[in-house]
Amino acid sequence: MFVAFAALFSSLCSAASALPASPDGSPVLRIQGSNTIGAQLGPALVKGLLEQQGAQAITQHTGARPNETRIVGQLPTGQTVSIDIAAHGSTTGFSALNAGHADLAASSRPIKPGEASELTALGDLHSAEAEQVIAIDGVAVIVHPGNPLRELSTDQLAKVFSGDIRDWEQLGGPAGAIHLYARDQQSGTFDTFNELVLTKAGKALASAAKRFEASETLSDEVSQDRQGIGFIGLPYVHNAKAVAIIDGDSKPMLPSTSLIATEDYPLSRRLYFYLPPGTEQRWAKALVRFAQSPQGQSIVAQNGFVAQTVQAVKVRATPQMPAEYQNLARQAERLSVNFRFAQGSATLDNKARLDLKRVADYLKAHDKLDQKVTLVGFGDAKSDPARAQLLSRLRAMAVRRELMKRQVILRDVLGFGDEMPVATNDGDEGRIKNRRVEVWVE
Repeated sequence: MFVAFAALFSSLCSAASALPASPDGSPVLRIQGSNTIGAQLGPALVKGLLEQQGAQAITQHTGARPNETRIVGQLPTGQTVSIDIAAHGSTTGFSALNAGHADLAASSRPIKPGEASELTALGDLHSAEAEQVIAIDGVAVIVHPGNPLRELSTDQLAKVFSGDIRDWEQLGGPAGAIHLYARDQQSGTFDTFNELVLTKAGKALASAAKRFEASETLSDEVSQDRQGIGFIGLPYVHNAKAVAIIDGDSKPMLPSTSLIATEDYPLSRRLYFYLPPGTEQRWAKALVRFAQSPQGQSIVAQNGFVAQTVQAVKVRATPQMPAEYQNLARQAERLSVNFRFAQGSATLDNKARLDLKRVADYLKAHDKLDQKVTLVGFGDAKSDPARAQLLSRLRAMAVRRELMKRQVILRDVLGFGDEMPVATNDGDEGRIKNRRVEVWVE
C-alpha cells in the first residue's frame, strides 16, 4: 500500500513540468467548493503554481458572481492560461464534480458517504490518491473583543447555537440577548461545527441565526456586535476574539497553531482537495503536488492556516500528566504531528501516510534517526483500563513498523490508554481524536 502511495506522490511531482495551455482558450483548471479555501488560500496556491511554471503577468479577476475568481497568467511559451475558482461552499464542489463543471473539489470537511456514492463513476474518492489534505484549520468560536467570556464547553456551545441558552447572563456574562452568526448551509465550516457540536448533542441550529456565505463578512459582523457569537475558520478571526473550547474531560484549548497542527484542539479540521483518481487533468495533479510541497505549505501558513510542516515544540510538564509523560516532557520535544487511524480500522489514515514521510525527512535532516524518538500512544476509554493501555501501545507499534521501513530506530514505545483525552468519548469523532500517536524527539 505504501509503495503504491509513494508511486502516486512521484507521479504527482512529475506532473508539474511542462503544463499545457488550453487550445481553445478555456480555463486549464476549474476548482469549486469551500469558501474557507477558495476565498484566499486557493487563489494563493494557484498563483504559486503559475509562478513555479514560469508564468508572468499573473493577475486575479473578480468573477461574474460573488466569491468567484479567475487567475490569469502568461506561460514562458507566450500562451495565456486561466484558472477559475468558485467558492460557494464544500457541498457545491462535489456537486460540480458530479456535473462535470469542476476538475478539482475544495472542501473544508471530509466527503460524505452519500457524495462519494454519487461520484463512484469518477473512482473511489476516499482513496489516498483522491483525498488530499492540504492544510489544517481550527473552527474558532468568536465573540466581540469586549466580551469577558474566556471559555465554553462544546455542550454549552450546542445549547447556545440551538437557542436553549439565549442570554449571556446564563454563561456568567453581563445580561443581554445572544445574537447568533453562522455560515450557510453549503459551508464545510458549518458542516464541521454541526457535526462536532450540534448533532453530537442532538441539537439543530436555531432559526434565528444569521447565515453567511463569506467568512470575512461573518467575522466583521461579530466583531462589531457586543452580543454576537459565531464560528469561523482560523484565518478569519480578524478583529473578533476567539474563546477556548472544552470537549468532555479535555482542558480548555484556544485555537493555537500548535494545538491545531496536532489536531488536539477540539474543533480542528482538515482542508482537502479531492482529485478524481486516475484523472488525466495535469493542472489538477500539479496543483495537488504543489500544495503538498514545502513551498505550498509555506503559502498555507502565510494565509493563516496551519501547515503540515513538521516542527519540534517544547511542552511544559504539569501535575495533571502521568509521571512517565512528565519525565518525557522534561527530556524531549514533541513533533507537531499526531498519527491517527481510519475510522473502525487499525490502518493509518490518508494524512498519516504522507506524515510518515514528513517525519522521516525531519528526523534525517536533524540527525535523529538512531534511538532519539519515542512514540506515545493514546486511546479512547474502555471498560477494561488494561485493554485501553494495550490498544494504545499497539497503535504506537503500528507507527513504529512504518517508521522502521524508513530507517528510524526508536528509543521507546509507550502506551497511556485513555489518559489525557483531547475530546469526549461520547461520539465517533471524539474517539478518533483520542486514538492518536505522538512523536517525541530528544
